[in-house]
Amino acid sequence: MRTEETVVTSTITILNATTLSASPLRDILHEVEKNLRCSVSLQKHSLDIEKTFDTSRGQYYSTAILTQVMKRAPVSTKCVALVDVDVFIPVLSFVFGEAQFGGNATVVSTHRLCNQFYGMPADESLHVQRIAKEIIHELGHTYGLYHCRNFECVMRSSTYVEDIDLKKSSLCNECWQLFEILSLNNLKKNE
Repeated sequence: MRTEETVVTSTITILNATTLSASPLRDILHEVEKNLRCSVSLQKHSLDIEKTFDTSRGQYYSTAILTQVMKRAPVSTKCVALVDVDVFIPVLSFVFGEAQFGGNATVVSTHRLCNQFYGMPADESLHVQRIAKEIIHELGHTYGLYHCRNFECVMRSSTYVEDIDLKKSSLCNECWQLFEILSLNNLKKNE
């Protein structure tokens, strides 16, 4: 069971490659810090995202972006590339994000997380919540968490944006217990 005394220490860096303004970025960082109980910093990205554009699909290759993040991420830090381009992997028409399982790099795209993509009015609060959930979800994979069957757990797989809206921003108790163990093991490995 999760307790208030439980503190998982780790460092997470978000490499921002979006046009999001300071206010939503601050809210996203706060949501990630609150749910993973770790410090999160924001940095300007130095990624060559245009190099990952696939002209045949009109989208950006997520794994190529992830490879760039992996090369730049310090071993002791989890790095999230936050992009606003539409990303894909070859077997799927799109992805919300991709992570290096058990590694230290991940990519999250905001492109399909905003209401305007679906022809609906903008909702900044909902957009921030969706981005934070996807960042937490992909970071969970970097710690070694698999998809969860718990309906409300942030580690549940999301095929559609509605799936993201239905789950919470937090890990279920079972995933949280595993996250604590994996996070501590990760810290020991990097000492």
